[in-house]
Amino acid sequence: RRSILLALAGLTVPAAAEAATPPKKKIPARKRLIITINKVSQKMTVELDGRSKYRWPVSTGAPGYETPSGKYRPFRMEREHFSKEWDDAPMPHSIFFTGRGHAVHGSYHVKSLGRRASHGCVRLHPDNAAKLFALVQQTGMANTSVIVRGGFFDGGFDNEGPDKIGKLFAREGRKAKRKLFPWMERN
Repeated sequence: RRSILLALAGLTVPAAAEAATPPKKKIPARKRLIITINKVSQKMTVELDGRSKYRWPVSTGAPGYETPSGKYRPFRMEREHFSKEWDDAPMPHSIFFTGRGHAVHGSYHVKSLGRRASHGCVRLHPDNAAKLFALVQQTGMANTSVIVRGGFFDGGFDNEGPDKIGKLFAREGRKAKRKLFPWMERN
């Protein structure tokens, strides 16, 4: 009698365990978000998984307030931020990408969009900043790249067809800098 009960219990346990185990969830493919800022054209291009999603006018650093060129990964996001350096200026939907405080953020100075006007950050229309902020949250900072182009040594061009000089600087960067400006390398 005891062996029959154990045998019956053994038959029901796996069935109960199967019923208690939730179905396996499909893990979605990792998304990749690339935000490219062109300081020459004062445009931002947003690509999600290789597909162009948005193209917006921006304002990068005014003369004397450079927006640094390079490739960055955002590391901090704040829905409502006020600049400690610039008179508590509102910086809605801030996405910080350098340790020195450079961020992509909304700006209420919308008439300045399309020309250099910031203190080094990348300004966007507030509505576009909110869209970008939500997209970075959804995709994740670890899966997002911020690429800033348009300095002299990266040719001043984006991916949309640099000329021969732009290609030279993009490919030869430091080598070209040393050839053109040898005194800059002496320290």
